[in-house]
Amino acid sequence: MKKNSFKRFACAATAAALCAGAVFAFTGCTTKHPEITVTYTFNGTDYAVAYKLSRYDAPKTVQHFIEVADTGFYDGLCVHDFGEDKIHTGGYTVENGALVEKDYFSAMKTAEGEGKKFTQSVWANGREVVSSSPVYTTADDAMTPLYTVYGEFSQNGNNTTNAKENVHEFGALVMYYNAEKQPENGENPPRVTTERNDGGKNNGGNKYDNDKSYVYNSATSLFYTFTGQSNTALDSKYCVFGKTTEAGSKKLQELIDAIDEYKKDLSEDVSFTESTLIGPSEYLQYEPIERIKTSGLNAEYNTPIDVPILVKSVKVNKY
Repeated sequence: MKKNSFKRFACAATAAALCAGAVFAFTGCTTKHPEITVTYTFNGTDYAVAYKLSRYDAPKTVQHFIEVADTGFYDGLCVHDFGEDKIHTGGYTVENGALVEKDYFSAMKTAEGEGKKFTQSVWANGREVVSSSPVYTTADDAMTPLYTVYGEFSQNGNNTTNAKENVHEFGALVMYYNAEKQPENGENPPRVTTERNDGGKNNGGNKYDNDKSYVYNSATSLFYTFTGQSNTALDSKYCVFGKTTEAGSKKLQELIDAIDEYKKDLSEDVSFTESTLIGPSEYLQYEPIERIKTSGLNAEYNTPIDVPILVKSVKVNKY
């Protein structure tokens, strides 16, 4: 018995050592429930909100989020849209009293060039891509990786085979895309190729879907934390890929309470947020799909400007 116990201990120790060496590269030893901490800063105080992610619900979205976080992309951004039940962040900074979009696509290309790993799950034909975009491929028929993420939710035709672990409830972590990204004049939206989660098992062995809507597969770095109690209508439209831990929920509530307390002290004619309109030249300046870039879309946010809610850091604690 002692000999067998020693063998089991030795195997476990060896596996642990191998796992420790492989964590950074995500090769093996990844867990089904990675853990992250998003540290928000508001009015001089930090709020470290812990989340547990779910590879059961959304393996591609979780991997995408972790890889973006490991580039340091999120650090220093702000909450660009603050509402009654959502805290949006992931794409903007506040500079000189105005929102400034961060160039996600260039940042990912740069990080990749520096040896960072970035898993692809969405591709477009080269003819759809803006020639000045960092993702540009010259051949019209070449499959160009878009650095966007596959929409893992039922409205995108991607129902999970598992029971959903996470839904829209307090503390849900949700990947966000702009549902308004449609070409003008009633044109059909751009179509893209996506990599299926089932490896082709339910698609005649083809692990790719070649005719998916770009709109639903165009999420990049934007995400929101849901602060309402429930919204089942959103579950089919957006990918919930994590949720706050018990301690994280308490910290998130502390942040919300601090914001509410600050708002109470404002005079009646002063609003906590400003309505921020981002025009086409700014809003779409980094868009890689030609027809979307020239569509003239804009975005309107409710942004805390005078006393912003900042993202101090997004750290991966467990892969």
